[in-house]
Amino acid sequence: MGIVGHLAVFFVIWWVALFAVLPFGVRSQAEADDVVPGTEPGAPVRPRLLLKFAVTTVVAAVFWVFYYVAYRVNLFGVS
Repeated sequence: MGIVGHLAVFFVIWWVALFAVLPFGVRSQAEADDVVPGTEPGAPVRPRLLLKFAVTTVVAAVFWVFYYVAYRVNLFGVS
């Protein structure tokens, strides 16, 4: 598999990790008793997306390293 294939696998792992990381630390406006008029009460007060993207990238990199080692050792049975 070439670099494009490995990048595609990293992207898939990153995307799955993003959906796992997104709900952590979210407080809605209703929970914070700070509902802005005209907005959804369930909207997050501070989504902190840059932090979540950084955490997602680190998590995805760790899982990708496990994948790459398994690929190099040929645990998947493909060459």
